[in-house]
Amino acid sequence: MAYNKHWRRGLYKKNQHRAKAKAPKPRQTPDISHNGLTPYLLRFIEWSAVRGLSEQTCRTRDRGLQRFIAWCDERDLNDPRAITRPILENYQKHLYYYRKSNGEPLSYGSQHALLAPLRAFFKWLARENYIALNPASELELPKQQRGLPKQILSVEEVESLFATVDTQNLYGVRDRAMLELLYSTGIRRMELVNLGLYDTDTSRKTLLVRQGKGRKDRLLPVGERALHWVERYRREVRHQLLTGRDEG
Repeated sequence: MAYNKHWRRGLYKKNQHRAKAKAPKPRQTPDISHNGLTPYLLRFIEWSAVRGLSEQTCRTRDRGLQRFIAWCDERDLNDPRAITRPILENYQKHLYYYRKSNGEPLSYGSQHALLAPLRAFFKWLARENYIALNPASELELPKQQRGLPKQILSVEEVESLFATVDTQNLYGVRDRAMLELLYSTGIRRMELVNLGLYDTDTSRKTLLVRQGKGRKDRLLPVGERALHWVERYRREVRHQLLTGRDEG
């Protein structure tokens, strides 16, 4: 089975070529198409997509497992039945001592993101009877640090940011509505993009996020100023920016 890094079912977008010749080249992914673990990786990613996991989750799993298989390939490991708990622990140590091109180690968050797919992958292998026992069942992942962001904007800095938007044109009103909504609710970028026309309730001062992170709905409070700009966008701008069929 030929291995396609971007996956033929269209889960991933093709990388764009660098516009500038002097721009740093992306890290080359080792060829793992010949490794015996790769066909299992393809089946596992397909299974994850069929189960309804998000594209981002499938991409994260694929990226983490590609890296693991490349590490296994260097050690002539190409059969899932040959992978033991000590091997997985050695790989975890490898990630801990790994240094990036700038000399910095991988953050605990990065290590966690690379190891978490292994637990899901080997659990799936055991469930499908490809292996007798799950060697990753007792694998302890690094604790993720959950500190506050290093830089938090003050109210004055936020107001200064808003002031840079020219609200005398259509796109400025649209952008101001987006910024106000992001600041008022803390929703994610894709949650903002996927908002429907009637997901904001002016009378109740709430915002309904449909199928957000974890494919869950949630209801959030919204400030009056954000609602003002959203309503202005609805009344004055939206109909002028629509193209094609209006899906609401």
